[in-house]
Amino acid sequence: MIDILVAGGGYVGLSLAVALKKAAPHLLVELVDPAPAGAWQRDERASALVAAARNLLAVLGVWDKIEPEAEPIRRMVITDSRAGDPVRPVFLTFEGAGTTEEGQPFAHMVPNRAVTGSLLEAAGSLGIPVHWQTSVVDFTSGPHLNEVKLSNGETRQAKLLVACDGVRSKLRDIAGIKTVRFDYGQSGIVTTVEHERPHEGTAEEHFLPAGPFATLPMRGNRSSLVWTERTEDANRLIESDDLVFEEELERRFGHKLGTLRVVGGRKAFPLGLTLARAFVAPRLALAGDAAHGIHPISGQGLNLGFKDVAALAETIVEADRLGLDIGSLSVLERYETWRRFDTFRMGVTTDVLNRLFSNDVTPVRVVRDLGLGIVDRLPGLKSFFIRQAEGLAGRNQPRMLVGEAI
Repeated sequence: MIDILVAGGGYVGLSLAVALKKAAPHLLVELVDPAPAGAWQRDERASALVAAARNLLAVLGVWDKIEPEAEPIRRMVITDSRAGDPVRPVFLTFEGAGTTEEGQPFAHMVPNRAVTGSLLEAAGSLGIPVHWQTSVVDFTSGPHLNEVKLSNGETRQAKLLVACDGVRSKLRDIAGIKTVRFDYGQSGIVTTVEHERPHEGTAEEHFLPAGPFATLPMRGNRSSLVWTERTEDANRLIESDDLVFEEELERRFGHKLGTLRVVGGRKAFPLGLTLARAFVAPRLALAGDAAHGIHPISGQGLNLGFKDVAALAETIVEADRLGLDIGSLSVLERYETWRRFDTFRMGVTTDVLNRLFSNDVTPVRVVRDLGLGIVDRLPGLKSFFIRQAEGLAGRNQPRMLVGEAI
């Protein structure tokens, strides 16, 4: 019998397992993932880690290993234009405002491999078993334990099962948890480019009629791209030859950083909104994309997952210290209450922003550009938005998000 079985070996599952074992070493925690061992090393993507996520990783003892590969975001620029416009007026900048109250950048761009690799190393040092090419086939929740069937033919008895198995979560479906789901008809093209001139830590988001085109600074003269297009156009671009792809890329990226060269693989991911109607069931908790999948327009998807980790780990560890049943619904409902409103708010915000900016209706463009201009002229409002983006707004934050151990 074990205490907690985590299904999913991505950054959410790994950081949760490490957080639990670090705060409560006596807990028996295991992790399963259907991917082959080492598959994470082929992940060429990068993600924006905000201050709250950085605090959590520091508490877990892995940020020092990640930081050498991280690029601080020092400046943000937001424009609203068409792809063919010769000039892109800047409506909103966060210049010099992208720092926390502690003087740190509000976010860093980090290769996904660096995050996963550091968390795997921490899991190994804590003695957490990680079973690759293994998934949960089925589970039955009893009054005291889950009976869990694994794809390798083994079974586990666990007080709590945590689903970190992605936006199409099989465990969520087995538990009968319904979702609110909407397909945007868009796909996000992700790749990495190398450019002639330095980016100087500037992140840019160009709102184009098909969706946002974000350039995010990485170490060296490189940038990570999140390029939103209508799904049929995204598929055409992915399948096109290098010359066509780079020509379309250059039309959107511009020439300010000189000659461009695609240096990473290019992939397209369908975009939609998925919100679980419940985050918990008896002896089951959802975390990360299993609980919520949002549009990348705000760059907050990964950071929402880290917030789930901080809240769920604190809920479990405190319940264990009080001698409570960590898998009971009464315990898990504290986690659900803690996370549902923030997740719902972020889902609605990204949905509204995507609908507002992913169109070319002139009256709508006038109104949204006026709104961006007003925010740009109000330092207090800018600071409010930065604090929200850092993930540190609000009073009742899980301790790890503010840099405190559980």
